[in-house]
Amino acid sequence: MINKILAFGASSSQNSINKRLANFTANQIDDVEVLLLDLNDFEMPIYSIDKENENGIHELAQKFKQHILEADGIVISFAEHNGAYSAAFKNIYDWVSRIDANVWGNKPMFLLATSPGGRGGKGVLELAISRFSFGNKATIASFSLPSFYQNFSDESGVNDKDLLVEFKRQLQIFKNSL
Repeated sequence: MINKILAFGASSSQNSINKRLANFTANQIDDVEVLLLDLNDFEMPIYSIDKENENGIHELAQKFKQHILEADGIVISFAEHNGAYSAAFKNIYDWVSRIDANVWGNKPMFLLATSPGGRGGKGVLELAISRFSFGNKATIASFSLPSFYQNFSDESGVNDKDLLVEFKRQLQIFKNSL
């Protein structure tokens, strides 16, 4: 049976480095089917209880949740906006959480973050690990890639030796959980 991996960069940037990292990561796993999402395809009104009461759960939130349910594992790479999630991701998360409080369906996850800077999105990654481990009982592997443009290429991936060792270790944890 081929596992299905849902992957996306938690950013709405057209040139998202996090989407590139998520795509590369998901494709490092043999014998899987990867579905790479673009958050721009799930743009919805800003979540509010009033909008939910007026119109119900947005159909794009339901579609996003269906992708989660059909996946065997989830790879997300987070963009850090002011130390937290991007507004695009947070809005999707808010809508989907109204369908089911267990947003990620107890699926194994590989949470990543990267940025051009030296911290590599560590703040948002810590936030995501803390929040998602509370609601998801499956394995959650994690990796932060600092200085994206110096430490990554689309062809070879992580090119810093020490970072590559940690990336491969976390990737193996995720693979073993599928």
